[in-house]
Amino acid sequence: MTQRGLDPRDDEDDVPEWVDQVMATVAAEVRRRRKELRMSAQDLADRCEEIGHPIPRNVIANMESGRRASLPLVDVIVLAEALRTYPICLLYPVGYVDRVQRLPLQHSEPAWDAMRWFTGDSEDFGMEDDMLRSFRAHVRHQRAALAALKGEKHERWKAATAPNQAEREEAVRAQADYAERALEAKYRLRSARAFIREDGGTPPALPPELADVDLHVGNTDEENDL
Repeated sequence: MTQRGLDPRDDEDDVPEWVDQVMATVAAEVRRRRKELRMSAQDLADRCEEIGHPIPRNVIANMESGRRASLPLVDVIVLAEALRTYPICLLYPVGYVDRVQRLPLQHSEPAWDAMRWFTGDSEDFGMEDDMLRSFRAHVRHQRAALAALKGEKHERWKAATAPNQAEREEAVRAQADYAERALEAKYRLRSARAFIREDGGTPPALPPELADVDLHVGNTDEENDL
């Protein structure tokens, strides 16, 4: 379902049409996804009830046919879970809808661009949320640290089981390289957590393998402690 563009000069009071387009996009994607999963409307209603937020079959049918007057956000969240997808994919079905009207009184734009705006991934609008940036950095550095620790562990095992001196020495060198990568990633991870705290936020919980990252919070010699 491809939505047409909109010239803001055409109609100064076009908000209801935009609302209808948003609802139509979600309804069409719910229907497409439901059929893809070979679920009936009753199956979907039953799954919503299991999740804990009942959406009756007739409500789902009215939504899909365009007869429902409103679509609460909580329904979108539960429908997405019931359909084994993400709420954002119901709002902006990338790959199934070419263009969407992101806001009223605006031209339509590619669904991918609208999704990136909604999730904060776009840098085209001159806006950047510091907390969101810090959390994304946290995810990157945590993944890097865990991967380095895994590599270090594997190379340690290779060194211990090497059949000859040459392979043992090679594994030891690789282990040292991974250890250095882990150290750097942990330092960057600690910095990201510090930025989150400075902005008044609470960093995510760390996995057990990285528990030492927070051992020296507040220490002025953090860089040397890792």
